Amino acid sequence: MLRKMLEKERKRLNRKVHIRKILSGTAERPRMTVTRSNKNLSVQAIDDTKGHTLASASTLEKDLKEIKPTVEGGARLGELMGKRLLEKNIKTVVFDRNGYLYHGVVKAIADGARKTGVQF
Repeated sequence: MLRKMLEKERKRLNRKVHIRKILSGTAERPRMTVTRSNKNLSVQAIDDTKGHTLASASTLEKDLKEIKPTVEGGARLGELMGKRLLEKNIKTVVFDRNGYLYHGVVKAIADGARKTGVQF
């Protein structure tokens, strides 16, 4: 069981490294990265040229504690992240799925951000 879990994590990290060789964010078009666990979700918009986080949203925030790491919760978090990006005049981003497969919660976050008008 442990060996299978370690193998899944190794495969995800290999996908992450392969994706990050190609993707990079700028101030005009930041990289929007997703992190998920069994308990929490987190989204960040990062300017890789300076190494700064421009906007973020996480279920660890006090007022977002009620959002669960489900597809519905991911959609809500994506919409919130989209609104925060539009407040900072960021209309386009590069989506970094962080090695996770593009389905379920990760896809819901992207669709939620698209719903607010952010383009990928």
